[in-house]
Amino acid sequence: MRINDTTALSNYEAHEDRYHRMKYRRCGRSGILLPMISLGLWHNFGHDDSFSNARNILRTGFDHGITHFDLANNYGPPYGAAEETFGRILKQDFLPYRDELIISTKAGWDMWPGPYGNLGSRKYLIASLDQSLDRMGLDYVDIFYSHRRDPDTPLEETIGTLHDIVRQGKALYVGISQYNAEDTARAAAILEDLGTKLFIHQPRYSMFDRWVEDKLLDELERQGTGSIVFSPLEQGVLTNKYLGGFPEDSRAIRDGRYLKEDSITAEVLDKVSALNDIAKSRGQSLAQMAISWLLKDDRVTTVLVGVSRTSQLLDNIGSLDNLDFSDGELKKIEDILA
Repeated sequence: MRINDTTALSNYEAHEDRYHRMKYRRCGRSGILLPMISLGLWHNFGHDDSFSNARNILRTGFDHGITHFDLANNYGPPYGAAEETFGRILKQDFLPYRDELIISTKAGWDMWPGPYGNLGSRKYLIASLDQSLDRMGLDYVDIFYSHRRDPDTPLEETIGTLHDIVRQGKALYVGISQYNAEDTARAAAILEDLGTKLFIHQPRYSMFDRWVEDKLLDELERQGTGSIVFSPLEQGVLTNKYLGGFPEDSRAIRDGRYLKEDSITAEVLDKVSALNDIAKSRGQSLAQMAISWLLKDDRVTTVLVGVSRTSQLLDNIGSLDNLDFSDGELKKIEDILA
């Protein structure tokens, strides 16, 4: 929270029609329905961000039926800040609704110094989850992920630890993120032998990043594992934000770690402009069409969005109003993306 951010918000009572405002999809072969739009706290929930804005974003999401809030141990900045912010908002606004929420967190990227604060060891995963639970003020999370494949730790150790975390009652379900198809199959087999289901996979997927279409989605379907895809708008590129230049508040200007200005080339902008024309003909914003395009495949359980304003979130939710594509539209899109 910004130290000087003292904006007061009224007591929160969730909108009574929230579950009529969202569409839900079953997560693989499980008993869980997830909202087709989920809310990620990767950006805009750090200590330097507006607490009242973060609170408004979460309230708006839940009021529109978004029941799934996605975090990780190192979201911030600084590391852990997003979980701390979420913990404060949970305590102030959402504790009465805890049983209506799916809350997830992850471990796998750098978190603290030394050899035990990164990757996929049993020591790191368990210690990290304990810290995450403390920051959020929770007894358990609904989903805990191995955030990335550790090339040096045996997969049996990493995945076996996920099973033990479920047995300990610290997570109800477990998932993996950015694992390739082969390692996903191995992880699912290890869990099955231990008696736990691989519930969900979180891969990066967008019109401009389609690696999951080569084997991974097929593997998830075989395993009965759901998917929650992140970066659906390619860090803002798949919007109309950059068609007129580089806004000062854009991620490419503010934070070059995840989106570099020189990656938005004239060729990329030509594709974005052409896609934007198709979106307009569908009565959608480009962001809405990019999300709808992902959800056309029912192996995609939910699309994970991150926003800096409630207006962006409402626009993203509006994508669910038009999920159908004609063969002609899909052909035009493929021609542009080729």
